[in-house]
Amino acid sequence: MERLIELGPEFWKAAVETLYMTAFALVMAGILGTLIGVGLYVTRRGGLLPSRVANGILELLVNFFRPIPFVIFIAVAMPLTRAVIGIAIGTTAGAFAIGLAASFAIARIVEQHLVSVPPGVIEAARAMGAGPWRILFTVAIPESLGPLILGYTFIVVALIDMTAMAGLIGGGGLGAFAQIYGFRQFEPVVMWAAIFLIVLFVHLVQLLGTRLARVVMRR
Repeated sequence: MERLIELGPEFWKAAVETLYMTAFALVMAGILGTLIGVGLYVTRRGGLLPSRVANGILELLVNFFRPIPFVIFIAVAMPLTRAVIGIAIGTTAGAFAIGLAASFAIARIVEQHLVSVPPGVIEAARAMGAGPWRILFTVAIPESLGPLILGYTFIVVALIDMTAMAGLIGGGGLGAFAQIYGFRQFEPVVMWAAIFLIVLFVHLVQLLGTRLARVVMRR
């Protein structure tokens, strides 16, 4: 316990780094992943704006990068991370790699939930003269909003987990703190304190996401 008190400043710094990486990655993955997911949905066969070429390119992109384990993906993304961020190591670089990896998972989640909207609802909107983009923003997305929120909640939890591996490129965070000051120095109290805070973050995110989804689906 004395060691944990001694490491107090480092502990809270690591907590802030975890939150920073999660927030950075969520914004990045949310924007990029949603755009790709919507693209997959509207360009699919029978979609709002069907395009075999565009859909094939997006499918190839997602199917190629999504299965790569994150530990390997960090190394694969280093050239792009260096080009965009200016450096391939550190907290921001780790957050960028996390956001890039998560965007492909979000893309598939967005596509799957949009596809689950009953075809009859889409056809009814078409029959009323609504165009593709109007159908997307006033029918498809609102109808799938509740499940989408749950999907994003799952991704946020995964992002928190992924920050633990960002320590491989000097990303910091609670995962790196637990490994460096807890596991490697045989300080179980330090390690479990970091684990407890990670679990607390995950619990709060899951609770908030579940409640928000319930509110949306009851409307």
